[in-house]
Amino acid sequence: MPHAGNTASWAELLSGRNGLRSIALAGGVALHAVNVYIVATILPSVVRDIGGLPYYAWNMTLFVVASILGSALSPKTMDKFGPRRAFQVAIAVFSAGTAVCALAPTMGWMLAGRTLQGFGGGLLLGLSYSSVRIVFEERLWPKAMALVSSMWGVATLAGPAIGGIFADAGHWRWAFGAVLPVALFLACLVQTQIAVKSSARGHGPVRIPMAQIGLLVVSVLIVSVASLSGHVGWSALGIAAALAVGLGVARLDARNTTRLMPVGAYDLNRLGSVYACVALVSIGITVEMFVPYFLQVLHGHSPLVAGYLSALMSAGWTLGAVTSSGRSPAVADIYVRLGPIISAVSLAVLGLLLPSTPLQDALLRWVVVLPLLGVGLGIGMCWPHLLTYVFKVAPAGQENMASSAIITTQLYAMALGAAIGGVIINAAGFTDPGGVQGTAQAALALLLCIALAPGLAACFVLRVVRGRIQIRA
Repeated sequence: MPHAGNTASWAELLSGRNGLRSIALAGGVALHAVNVYIVATILPSVVRDIGGLPYYAWNMTLFVVASILGSALSPKTMDKFGPRRAFQVAIAVFSAGTAVCALAPTMGWMLAGRTLQGFGGGLLLGLSYSSVRIVFEERLWPKAMALVSSMWGVATLAGPAIGGIFADAGHWRWAFGAVLPVALFLACLVQTQIAVKSSARGHGPVRIPMAQIGLLVVSVLIVSVASLSGHVGWSALGIAAALAVGLGVARLDARNTTRLMPVGAYDLNRLGSVYACVALVSIGITVEMFVPYFLQVLHGHSPLVAGYLSALMSAGWTLGAVTSSGRSPAVADIYVRLGPIISAVSLAVLGLLLPSTPLQDALLRWVVVLPLLGVGLGIGMCWPHLLTYVFKVAPAGQENMASSAIITTQLYAMALGAAIGGVIINAAGFTDPGGVQGTAQAALALLLCIALAPGLAACFVLRVVRGRIQIRA
């Protein structure tokens, strides 16, 4: 029987100094997450005001790519500056990017701001999660991690509200401005509640696989540049080149002593199938950036309503994860098999519905609620079980690397998915002819093509289920 003193309560985590520290760490994730949904909601208003429609997808691509760099560098930043100064650097970079976005006169400036935001946000994500073990006693770690992770759910409520209210009023720039006081408040909390130095002992210098991460960034940028041509041949060549660079990363990582992925991550008979599933289902959720534009242009929804409808995908993810966790192994295997199929079918149905003329009717416009929810629901149904499987089969001594590789894989897949999405919509007529016709063509092409990703994941998941059954046997 564990000693009663080792049992942590939510009251202990959320009261006194622990409460202030909890707000500081959870606030780091919230600042990053809320910004994601703010931008998804206001971006249609942004391009109507300052132009740059061909670069629509770049707003997500550059943000996520920079987040990969930021999260990868967070251990090095922590090691060099200590927790307090590392957080302050991250908040300063994020705030600078937010200010640039708020003042951006052209799309070029907006993309520069989004890149700074992404880098600072990636630092905040990495620092918030890694600081849990530094700030709190070990018995508080599970609840602290749950609190920090729950900020993504909070973001699905707050982000569309903030973005939608300002966009509806015709003042999208103030949506970015509203984030700055929150960042200042967070900086004050960090200054007073986070230690200058870490009391946790390190294990030698922190090494970052920068060569591999750099090549991943290059592969995403290749696809993004190819998306601007609008020519199918050049776009296909760009995607092929990016895939070649990705294969080069795998070979480099397998030979390098400082690894990005654990041993077996590139073997489809081992961990490779799990990481492939994580990547493919993550690509499916990238349509969340484009759906608000489709809903506003094709069906006349306001930015606020379109933002919340799009956020249903993330809400579905949360619902799927909550309802599928804690199930018996046999039932969990069913969830793992069904999840990618539900997501793929929902994307395909959404692709057929959004360009449909009958949906102009005020009542029928709400039919899209179910497929929007289904996209995230399918991902959430399999997500906890994929992560659990990684923990169980990770090579001894590489458990931390295996878990952090999940985040890297997810972020990379989302960045690549956004870049490929840009290729698809521009080739389908998003900018030429543009307008309602071009948007309808882009929505159909994007959603049907992206549906192939979770569809392919349904094939890989069979290997994952067989592996889970072998472990139980």
